[in-house]
Amino acid sequence: MHIDIHTRVSDIDSDATPLVFVHGMWHAAWCWAETFQPYFADHGYTSHALSLRGHGASDRRDRLRMTPVSAFVSDVAHVVEQLDRKPILVGHSMGGMVVQKYLGTHEAAAAILLGSAPPAGLLPATWRMAKKHPLNILKVTLTFNLLHTIGTPGLYGELFFSEGFDDGALMRYYEIVRQQNESMRAFFDMMFLDLPRPRNVDTQMLVLGAAEDNLISPDEVRATARAYNTEARFIPNIGHAMMLDTRWQNVADRMLGWLKEHDL
Repeated sequence: MHIDIHTRVSDIDSDATPLVFVHGMWHAAWCWAETFQPYFADHGYTSHALSLRGHGASDRRDRLRMTPVSAFVSDVAHVVEQLDRKPILVGHSMGGMVVQKYLGTHEAAAAILLGSAPPAGLLPATWRMAKKHPLNILKVTLTFNLLHTIGTPGLYGELFFSEGFDDGALMRYYEIVRQQNESMRAFFDMMFLDLPRPRNVDTQMLVLGAAEDNLISPDEVRATARAYNTEARFIPNIGHAMMLDTRWQNVADRMLGWLKEHDL
């Protein structure tokens, strides 16, 4: 099976630990290649961004709807096995859940969670969305098609970006994500079927939340941090798409500072 991997090698002679980026729902490796991969390459970090199976240019798009989170964990393991040292795993949203599940059975040099699905699951977040956009969630329920969750550019912008995000960039990203469906099985796994077990994880971790996140609440970010015995940090004036929103560099700067503090 082919897993699409975008590798960005740093031109700087550095012993920095490599990064592996894991995307969230409806996205793929491209969302890291836009900003974070060039940024971290400029600071001495080689990085690898994968498109989970059924996403981007990876295989098994035709089987995506019933793909479990455990299969995505296997994709991460496949990428890590090709590296000559344990990497730092960076997971966004669903990718954060995948990273948490990976760490339950594997080791990593460190992990960074960005607007991650919480270890307690996505049921509260789904309920909040159902109250705000009941028709969209009804369509998802009747059709088993998660694209209805981001059915219009306006809804995608509301869920993923801060107020005032550039309309041109929003439409460019929307044209990509509207072609990318998502796994209903993984969605159910993240609600209640296959949740992480934080007590099995002792990897050092940075947990970052977005102050204007309309998907993952501040309380859920804090709960994630508590589960891994750390403190949540919040980036102001940014939405859920922390690697694409206007102030993405504030997120990257905070990550870089933490990596330097821990000699990674």
